[in-house]
Amino acid sequence: MTLLPDTAERIAALRQFNRFYTRRIGVLREGLLDTRFSLAESRLLWELAHTGQTTATELAATLDLDAGYLSRLLRGFKERGLVKASRSASDARQTQLSITAAGRRAFAPLDRRSMAEVAALLGPLSDAQQRELLAAMARIEALLGARARTQPFVLRAHRPGDIGWVVSRHGALYAQEYGWDMRFEALVAQIAASFVERFDPSREACWIAERDGSNLGSVFLVQARDEATQAVEPGTAQLRMLLVEPSARGLGLGVALVNECERFARQRGYRRIRLWTHSVLLAARGIYQRAGYRLLASEPHHSFGHDLVGETWELALE
Repeated sequence: MTLLPDTAERIAALRQFNRFYTRRIGVLREGLLDTRFSLAESRLLWELAHTGQTTATELAATLDLDAGYLSRLLRGFKERGLVKASRSASDARQTQLSITAAGRRAFAPLDRRSMAEVAALLGPLSDAQQRELLAAMARIEALLGARARTQPFVLRAHRPGDIGWVVSRHGALYAQEYGWDMRFEALVAQIAASFVERFDPSREACWIAERDGSNLGSVFLVQARDEATQAVEPGTAQLRMLLVEPSARGLGLGVALVNECERFARQRGYRRIRLWTHSVLLAARGIYQRAGYRLLASEPHHSFGHDLVGETWELALE
């Protein structure tokens, strides 16, 4: 543990922020978001609504809850018909938990009111201020979360200058490693520009991997769109522009970026994630396969000065 001369002042400042934030988001009220659910019950209900089937052990680990306390919460949910238990088909010793239709009906107003309250928090802020806030929150999560103790890098939201870096590094690395010409960099620039112009922070995100102030990689998750009409495809997210610097390969960075996309997509209620890649990108394809993505289609084409095979992959989240 590192103790600095002003440790007491830093502790006091963090505690002051905790008091401010808990009051600002209303978690001190008896019922969260004017419902009959406590904060712990609401968080548990959210987890059940977004994980399909799970176990009490998995929930305790995810939520960092005492097993006895979690058991009491689950017992209350069962008595109210919000959750059901069933024996695992693969292991009879395991009990699978899943939310019921009544549980989803109970969760729906919680989710709507939470979205409305967060929108009200963001509303008075300018676009630049919202981006600054989201970046600061991502930084706090990275510094205080488990990832900060297990990963030799942090994942943060994009900020000014990052989009240009993404375009530049894609162009340079793919020319160096695959011989692709500048038309690939132009394509990445178009995709990046569309991301900035259409960016919806409630449904889309960019993560930049960073170590000691240097960028190591990137990935984007956006709303999938019909190529012809550009209309949004409901329930479908698209993973784009996964990049890992050669110096950072072997650290698990690619896996962390892809997992972050899945976590965000589940949190935002997407039903699937789709991506387009090429058969020659073996490392990326391996990451997608291990994450559960399935190859849906492949098509040969000539692009960037080479004969290539484009591939469409998809991960079902339901």
